Amino acid sequence: MVSDDGMVAEDYYKQGLLINRRLAAIDAQRVHEPAATLKFRADGEVRVHLEGGSPAGRLNLTLKRPGDREARTIALSLAEDGDWSGRLGIQAPGRWIVKLESERWQLPVTTIAGIPAEIRLGAAESGSS
Repeated sequence: MVSDDGMVAEDYYKQGLLINRRLAAIDAQRVHEPAATLKFRADGEVRVHLEGGSPAGRLNLTLKRPGDREARTIALSLAEDGDWSGRLGIQAPGRWIVKLESERWQLPVTTIAGIPAEIRLGAAESGSS
């Protein structure tokens, strides 16, 4: 009697090794993600202080209202003091969804209750107090 054992792929061992390599690469990339402190001022200025890494090329900040389809993205510039800065303009009160990303990484998306605000994202988010 012949039965099918349900094996999905004959090269399952090689596929498993490939998956492990991909997961290791993802973990290594996470180690290089920086932490960031974002300060949103009432006059519309945004300051971002990165710890443990720098973006390759550009750093973008995106703000969006919960439920809105359109988001506002600004390219931040490197300031003389080593922080990144940009100008949002004065924003209406209320909750905002915040995303900070470069060409190589994206920090966890979060929300702020309104502007002015100060938040911390990334590795230091859970590891320091």
